[in-house]
Amino acid sequence: MSPLTFFIFALALVCTALASPINGTAAALEKRVTHTGRGTWFNVGLGACGKNNVDSDKIVAISTQIYGNGGNCEQYMHITNTANGKSAWGKVRDACPGCGANDIDMSPSLFEELGSLDTGVLKVSWHFENKAFTLP
Repeated sequence: MSPLTFFIFALALVCTALASPINGTAAALEKRVTHTGRGTWFNVGLGACGKNNVDSDKIVAISTQIYGNGGNCEQYMHITNTANGKSAWGKVRDACPGCGANDIDMSPSLFEELGSLDTGVLKVSWHFENKAFTLP
């Protein structure tokens, strides 16, 4: 084997090794699922996640089916009003026992970013952000 052929073979082998995925990076990637449901508002207080909130906080209560044992507490959600296209971020801090599986209940300040409190109910789509997400 000529030195040039050996060099090209070795270079190709090194490039292949560098292009291989590194263990652990797949765990950092999470599949994003977009949910569609009803969005309502409520006056916040002590939430199921154990935090005290005020109405000016951007808080979301998720259905008890999704809340489960609170694995999504402190996780941001991106919410869009499907009627007018307005969107906002809120943080999960509560469970909503009266909500359907994909419905959410929002603090007044969060709801007002999407629509008027007088509307009472919005059709929304939403998804969880990555757990490492911080507001832009």
